[in-house]
Amino acid sequence: MQSSDLVSSFAEIAREKGIDRDTLQLIVEDVFRAMIKKRYGSDDSFEIILNPDHGDVQILHIREVVHDWDVEDPVTQIDRTSAQRIDGDFDIGDEVAEEIDVRDFGRRVVMTARQTFSQRIRDIEKENVFQSYKELVGEIVVGEVYQIRRREVLVIHNRIELILPKNEQIYRDRYRKGDMLRAVIKEVSRDVAGNPQIIISRADPLFMERLFELEVPEIDEGIVEIRRIVREPGDRAKVAVVSHDDRIDPVGACVGMKGSRIHAVVRELGNENIDVVQWTNDVHELIKRALSPAKPLAVQLNDELTPPRAKVVVQAEEVSQAIGRGGINIRLASALSGYEIDVYREIADDEEDIEIGEFSDEIDAEILQRLRDIGCDTARAVLELSMEELMRRAGLEEEQARFIHRVIRSEFADEGDNES
Repeated sequence: MQSSDLVSSFAEIAREKGIDRDTLQLIVEDVFRAMIKKRYGSDDSFEIILNPDHGDVQILHIREVVHDWDVEDPVTQIDRTSAQRIDGDFDIGDEVAEEIDVRDFGRRVVMTARQTFSQRIRDIEKENVFQSYKELVGEIVVGEVYQIRRREVLVIHNRIELILPKNEQIYRDRYRKGDMLRAVIKEVSRDVAGNPQIIISRADPLFMERLFELEVPEIDEGIVEIRRIVREPGDRAKVAVVSHDDRIDPVGACVGMKGSRIHAVVRELGNENIDVVQWTNDVHELIKRALSPAKPLAVQLNDELTPPRAKVVVQAEEVSQAIGRGGINIRLASALSGYEIDVYREIADDEEDIEIGEFSDEIDAEILQRLRDIGCDTARAVLELSMEELMRRAGLEEEQARFIHRVIRSEFADEGDNES
């Protein structure tokens, strides 16, 4: 293979991969210098003249002319007799520039050069992909589903493979090959082989934030700001917003006329219910808003605990609304406010209750203290919690929670029997 043919093949590969001219020139020169070093041990006495646009290349071996018997290094020196065979005018001390044909390196070296070039191009491709997607972290992309695996879905975007892991999917979503999919770029890293790994997400709160930016011009323009988003993807979310213009209602701006704006976001997220509340730095008021649709009557904070806790009193008929199905409303409200929230129903003045300390003969003191820490300082407050909530909040085993419920219920039953 001639030098020009080799360079032309290099240039063709570079054009297909979108490699710019200057980068191509550096790579080709490095490849030729590697060939030279492999054959001669050094490339110091060689000059490479390259024009990748036309596929032209010259490899010049530059040596100093010395007396016939004074050649110490054949790579940097040439005897006068050999120099004069090239040009009779050469004499001692002159420099001889002799062009070298690629074929002189041998077929094996040329094949190695092609492999080296291809590897360099792949490395540059990987780096370009890594850097370009690194700049897109936090942005929405639209790609095509092309492979569905047990633990992940592979998506093609601009001929680049993106990964949607199981834990970044909305569990309600169902994917088919060829479907178009929107997601946010969450993370860009490299695997052990240096290949870029681009992780996308539909479950991350940032995805919801970007969707609101697309649907709500006031958010995109910075008039309305999203302060916090908490989600249980596919089920429910709460979004706290604030307006930097007193004339703009931030909640109304996000919801839109007849819900047009928020419905677009809900549809994209598989009908995930979204509560939009107005942000405030007043924690009491924020907790009240976060527990919507319930309307708390009172909020009592305890900042001495870690995490801090809030005791919230609501009307008896609103307890289930405040807690939500499976406890989802109270979990999201706790995440939004930063306080572990305990909900209690309003107790009428004539309604009997028992201080939790009265059960010290049957319930261990440590467990009684745990109950107090979560705001359950009366018997009815404990019974208002489901078994699952009692176990989660107080850190109890199922057997312990059942025993506590049984003891407290029996006390009220006994009181009823005595009254009768």
